[in-house]
Amino acid sequence: MPKIFITRPIPEAGLKILHDKGYEVVVNEAALERAATQEEMIAVLQQAQGEGKPFDALLSVLTDQITVEVIDAGLPTLKVIANYAVGFDNVDVGAAKQKGVMVTNTPGVLTDTVAEHTFALVLSIAHRIAEADRFSRADKYKAWGPELLLGTDVSGKTLGVLGLGRIGSRVAYHAVKGFGMKVLYYDPKQNPDFEKEYGAVYVSNVDELLPQCDFVSIHVPLLDSTRHFINEERFKKMKPSAYLINTSRGPIVDEKALAAALKNGVIRGAAIDVFEYEPEITPELKKLENIILTPHIASATRETRNKMAELAATNIIEALEGRTPPNLIK
Repeated sequence: MPKIFITRPIPEAGLKILHDKGYEVVVNEAALERAATQEEMIAVLQQAQGEGKPFDALLSVLTDQITVEVIDAGLPTLKVIANYAVGFDNVDVGAAKQKGVMVTNTPGVLTDTVAEHTFALVLSIAHRIAEADRFSRADKYKAWGPELLLGTDVSGKTLGVLGLGRIGSRVAYHAVKGFGMKVLYYDPKQNPDFEKEYGAVYVSNVDELLPQCDFVSIHVPLLDSTRHFINEERFKKMKPSAYLINTSRGPIVDEKALAAALKNGVIRGAAIDVFEYEPEITPELKKLENIILTPHIASATRETRNKMAELAATNIIEALEGRTPPNLIK
C-alpha cells in the first residue's frame, strides 16, 4: 500500500481521493499554523525509513523548502513530489530529476481566482478602499467632501502585464472586457492571437513598457533572472501616478526600493499579495497608507483550494500507478 507524507494540512477533498485509493496518508498536523521546517520533514522521512515503512510520495506546499537533503531523506522509495501550488521555486527540481523523483504542480485550477484577486487589488488601491475603511473605523469621517479620499479611475487606463501566462492573460481579459483598458504586455514570447483578440500591444523591453502604464501587474515566475526584476531603477521609469500590483512571488520586487518609491512619490501606490521575506513584511511598508498588503491569499477560495488538493492527489496517483502525471514539471 503506497504511503504519502503531506507536509501541512490540506483540504479534505484531496485527502479523500488518496484515502479512497487505499493509500496510507500521514499529515504533519504540527504545521497547521506555520510552515513545515526542513528538520521536521527530514525527521519524518528518516523515521519512516528506519521503521521499514517508507514514503512513496511527498505532498508539499509553497512554504516548504524541498531541498536535496529533504529529497535524500525520502530515498530510495520516494517517487514523486506533488507541490500544492502553481509555482515550484520552493522545490529543488534539478536535484529531484537527477535522483529520479518526479515533481508536479497545480496550474490552471487557480487561474480565475488569482486573476480576480489581482483585479480586486487594482480596484482597491485605485479607489483607496482599504485606506477609506481605516479612515471610517477611526471615526475620521465627519462629512462628505468634494476632495475626500480622491482616487483614480481604472476604466480606459493602460495596464502593463508582466508575464502573459494563464493568470496574466486572464487579468488582461478582465481589464479589456470589463474596464475598456488598453493592455501592454511583456513576455519572452510574443502572442499574435492574444493581441488580435484583446487589442494588446507587445513590448519586448520592460524598460520601454513601464513609462507607458498606469497600472503594472506582475505575473512572471520567480527565477534567478526575475529576482528583483522590479527595482529602484525600474521604479524610476514608471509614471509618478502609476500603481504596482504583485500576486506572483515576493522576491520579484525589491521591497526596500518599493517602500522608498511609495514614500517619496516615485509611484502613487501598490497592492501586493506576496512578500520578499515571507511571512515577514518589510517594516517600512506597513507604515505606509498608499499600499495594500494581503497575506498570500490570491488563490484562497474554498472552491480553488479544494481543486488544488484534488489535483495534487491526482498527480500522486498517476505517478504511483506508473502513468505520467498531468502536471509533471519537465
